[in-house]
Amino acid sequence: MSDRGPAHGRHVPVMRDRILELLAPALERPGAVHVDGTLGMGGHAEGVLERFPECVVVGIDRDREALSLAGDRLARFGDRFRPVHAVYDEIKDVVADLDVPTVDGILFDLGVSSLQLDEADRGFAYRVDAPLDMRMDQSTGKTAADVLNTYSVEDLTRILRDYGEERFARKIAKIIVTDRAAEPWTTSGRLVEMLRRVIPAASQRQSGHPAKRTFQALRIEVNDELEVWRRAIDEAIDVLAVGGRIAVLSYHSLEDRATKRAFAEGATSSTPPGLPVELPEHAAYLRLVTRGAEAPPDDEVTTNPRAASARLRVAERVRDTHSSASTTRKGTPR
Repeated sequence: MSDRGPAHGRHVPVMRDRILELLAPALERPGAVHVDGTLGMGGHAEGVLERFPECVVVGIDRDREALSLAGDRLARFGDRFRPVHAVYDEIKDVVADLDVPTVDGILFDLGVSSLQLDEADRGFAYRVDAPLDMRMDQSTGKTAADVLNTYSVEDLTRILRDYGEERFARKIAKIIVTDRAAEPWTTSGRLVEMLRRVIPAASQRQSGHPAKRTFQALRIEVNDELEVWRRAIDEAIDVLAVGGRIAVLSYHSLEDRATKRAFAEGATSSTPPGLPVELPEHAAYLRLVTRGAEAPPDDEVTTNPRAASARLRVAERVRDTHSSASTTRKGTPR
């Protein structure tokens, strides 16, 4: 890991004050446990630790450099902060290791972090030329270059269309495969230049930077983000205590759709139609705290443009669905 300076000043946590406000009823409990499933450089976790002095924060991240930077930033809180190297769909295992049955608060700030965007050698940012890596955990897995150099036209078309919502997915995929025969894909600059040539100028004027959808699609594929998220949201709800709250910040419609589905399913009774009374075991187990998805205020977008596409959803656990589990969490992590 190179020395790129401390996390303070490098990361502005999106909608931090609003998230703290919405999580407060759950985190003001004595001995509350909060899981930050996407720790990043620790901005949201720092806000929780400062505002709720009796709360313990468990910070999960697959990026070892993020864990190191956040650890330095949050060292002043001592053992109230617990960093964990894991992917967020492992939240149930992480909570089990805490020796507590459930937690009071959970936050997921999805998408690429400021740390990854700001570091040229990670390959996430399309505005600088860099190796096509895009792995959130650089110790394992395929890179974006691997995807570009080995996937078929059909598979490339699928990920560009499904994950990037790219209108010109097949056209781009065919050129990727043709061009790699002459020279393998290795850097982001060459990919960006190709996309500038291929995507019509009218589309670029209407939809912004021509590379943003392709880079989003590659990042999601490399890190298996959507499948990981679909698993993670269900597991997170499962470990949430009655009265606990979960907050999710999404940055594109695919993530937000999965969050909306999971929250709506939990907030809807599953009692079969036609029964005269609602069966207790079929009652809703979530309550929607936000009405739909909240957007950041204009003044925040002005000062932090990366917040522009953020959408926040919050839900509260209102019923236990574990027949043998306690409905309230007792004790703190050992």
